[in-house]
Amino acid sequence: MPVYDNLPDATRFYINGEWVNPIDGRLGDIINPATEKPLCKIALGGESDVNRAVIAAHEAFPSFSTTPLSDRLDMLKAITAKLIERNNEIADAIASAMGAPMPLARQAQAPSGPQHFMEMINVLQNFEFSSTHGTTKIRREPIGVCALITPWNWPMNQIATKIAPAIAAGCTMVLKPSELAPLDAVILAEIMHEVGVPAGVFNLVHGDGQGVGAPLTAHKLVDMVSFTGSTRAGIAISAAAAPTIKRVALELGGKSAAIILPDADIEAAVTASVAGVMDNTGQSCNARARVLIHESQYEQAAAIAKAVALGVTVGDQESEAHIGPIANKNQYARVIDLIKIGESEGADLLAGGADRPEGFDKGYFVPATVFGNVTPDMTLAREEIFGPVATLIKYKTIEEAIEIANDTDYGLSGAVWSSDLKSARNVASRLRTGMVHINGAGLDSGAPFGGYKMSGNGREWGKYGLEEYLEVKSVYGAETD
Repeated sequence: MPVYDNLPDATRFYINGEWVNPIDGRLGDIINPATEKPLCKIALGGESDVNRAVIAAHEAFPSFSTTPLSDRLDMLKAITAKLIERNNEIADAIASAMGAPMPLARQAQAPSGPQHFMEMINVLQNFEFSSTHGTTKIRREPIGVCALITPWNWPMNQIATKIAPAIAAGCTMVLKPSELAPLDAVILAEIMHEVGVPAGVFNLVHGDGQGVGAPLTAHKLVDMVSFTGSTRAGIAISAAAAPTIKRVALELGGKSAAIILPDADIEAAVTASVAGVMDNTGQSCNARARVLIHESQYEQAAAIAKAVALGVTVGDQESEAHIGPIANKNQYARVIDLIKIGESEGADLLAGGADRPEGFDKGYFVPATVFGNVTPDMTLAREEIFGPVATLIKYKTIEEAIEIANDTDYGLSGAVWSSDLKSARNVASRLRTGMVHINGAGLDSGAPFGGYKMSGNGREWGKYGLEEYLEVKSVYGAETD
């Protein structure tokens, strides 16, 4: 069945346990990035819709915040089972709207949802919500009503990393998924209703940043905002939230570096580094898109990187290709512009480029692209591209490599490759970034995900993500010696 058949209905909102029509919304189009044609309609809400959803969450909070831990565990388990049951349907919804080829959609994008719910179940079974310090009881309590705003690049993943800990903590919430890829969120709302999540605990409102995001983050009854997206939007959200002194957790952009030390297996390190940049068509905030190579190994590394890029297949959502189209028109235009800037600034185009791959005359397709001889001052090395573009940068000494890696406004991720684990650990300890992968180690859903500097604040995943949704209360004299 084509991925664009039987798509979820995004023209209604889920508020207070019911599917409702917008109060002051308007209809927009969700665009298929492979065809550039409308896929289906979406209702774009406004302030009245936000207010209705926030009030529902606010009124549901007193009851839900006191539910027994066992009830919340059962709820998380029921949601997880339904997410697994509807994996392919969720994958189709994601692929249709943001362009992930089917292997990626079904094997990574959709399964990331139950993965994070299962991790939160494990955390919740062992988490201590109270402790003692002398005669003082220290309690961890749900923070309240949470505004959850998620992006289009890993939609179910980012939704799950917010909703699972919010439920685990006993919070109520309003979700605004990306208006560009919201269809998996509709399926999740159906699941929430089916498993009996109490009315008002989970609310879904579609819309853009101006119509829904702004009034949601500024709403006086919202106690916390958790946002994943661009640094520009994160700054605006922080400003909107400031007058009400609500907690703001931000997971933003990145310009991460992979340092390949001279003693590393150059073939394995460059291959994995360049291939990793291309994952999800380069649309991952933690992509290590700056690949740092010792100058003595540059020519060998450039040849390997070029071969990797030329071996990356491109296709639409129905294909078995490695990468699909860029998810939307604006991001496509940005990637193309940055590729052209790279050429104009004198970087060597080793593979790919600004033209569509052979065989495509429409769609937001970009070939796997590698630039060589990129210098740290070039735009390619400074700005987040968010597309399938890797840049090779030379260094003379390890000290210089660390300096180049840290010379960025961002600090989300990084990588170190070395045959000497002690050396790799030493370099990793000096990187100003929230995460570092040594010798290709994968992500750990129980470890904190987040960054330094303009990559955001706060952490998601595992117990660290749960703690973001909790306030800490000291009750003096509650205990006896």
